[in-house]
Amino acid sequence: MRIAYVINQYPKVSHSFIRREIHALERLGFDILRIALRGWDGELADAEDLHERTQTRYVLKDGLPALLVATLRTLLTAPLRFLSALVLALRMGNGAERPIYYHFVYLAEACRLLPWCRAFGVTHLHAHFGTNSAEVAMLAHALGGPPYSFTVHGPEEFDKPEFIGMREKIRRSAFVVAISSYGRSQLYRWISHAQWPKVKVVHCGFEQSFHRVAPVPLPSAPKLVCVGRLCEQKGQLLLVEAVASLAARGIRVEVVLAGDGEMREQLEALVGANGLAKQITITGWINADRVRAEILAARALVLPSFAEGLPVVIMEAMALKRPVLTTFVAGIPELVEQGTSGWLFPAGDVAALAAAIEDAISRPADELKRMGEAAYTRVIERHSIDTEAAKLGRLFHHAGAEPAPTINA
Repeated sequence: MRIAYVINQYPKVSHSFIRREIHALERLGFDILRIALRGWDGELADAEDLHERTQTRYVLKDGLPALLVATLRTLLTAPLRFLSALVLALRMGNGAERPIYYHFVYLAEACRLLPWCRAFGVTHLHAHFGTNSAEVAMLAHALGGPPYSFTVHGPEEFDKPEFIGMREKIRRSAFVVAISSYGRSQLYRWISHAQWPKVKVVHCGFEQSFHRVAPVPLPSAPKLVCVGRLCEQKGQLLLVEAVASLAARGIRVEVVLAGDGEMREQLEALVGANGLAKQITITGWINADRVRAEILAARALVLPSFAEGLPVVIMEAMALKRPVLTTFVAGIPELVEQGTSGWLFPAGDVAALAAAIEDAISRPADELKRMGEAAYTRVIERHSIDTEAAKLGRLFHHAGAEPAPTINA
């Protein structure tokens, strides 16, 4: 079966889970056409991502002339379908988050990728994220392309579903994937009960090669690692405040902030203002091998997020037998068990975060080891990439076995 993946930007440092999913599907015998709107010139740290770039076709790489030619060709060869898709684009732009001309661009992007899909023999389109990539897949279907589906990760899609046309995207889709039960519940809020069966849960996964390493003893140093984009929703500013509050009481902890992002300067300023430069290190973007090394060099992973879907890095830390300190948000409590595989605390509560850190760095090594073993057992049961990709593969086959729904524009 031939599938086209439609992604806004690919490959990308923070999208390694998509790469793992594609590779797992290919191991199952699927042929995958990678299509991204952009990403041909982004900075990459991982050799696998660099290779993925060579396998990916880019809709916007050839600029506006290529989009105009593709749009005109579609108008001339399939005028009725084009007009129907144009009406749909107008409808999606009415009251949307982005101005109407963006939706005309999405239509042009759909015109651009559709011949690639036909040449490859694509029988199903799958988009990651419920934003513009899902709209492009939907418009390609309206132009006469194959059925489509998309994976919703959150939290951005949950913040603005009415402004990104989530209801319409789900209504026209063959199925929709949520990465947690919580994510599924958020989609239920925006669709009719009759549409609920379309929403399936398929977890993000990791490969065995990530955790197939020799056991690494827990460090004696009070060291934690936080992996993720440096942005508001990840809560790293709160983490700096918690470390500062512990330091004020004479409790020393080392924290590695592994990642980069728009809040780096603000974080560096806060670290400096609190005199924590020797306790908090910011690495910048690092590749998968370095992420694994940083997790193994820490006693635990800490992720004080304000909003999430279900972070892949939590799965990776648990697979490496490290407990997790994180928040009661979104799908996280479905995986991390308080007191068994980690610590859960209220989002935005610096005192609770500081207390969890103090507890984690003061626990005897044998207790942390037991928690790490429990974390490993739980995540292996729930997040093997081959198991989850097989679920997705069955959904693709089922969607291909049924005629696409006919929906009037």
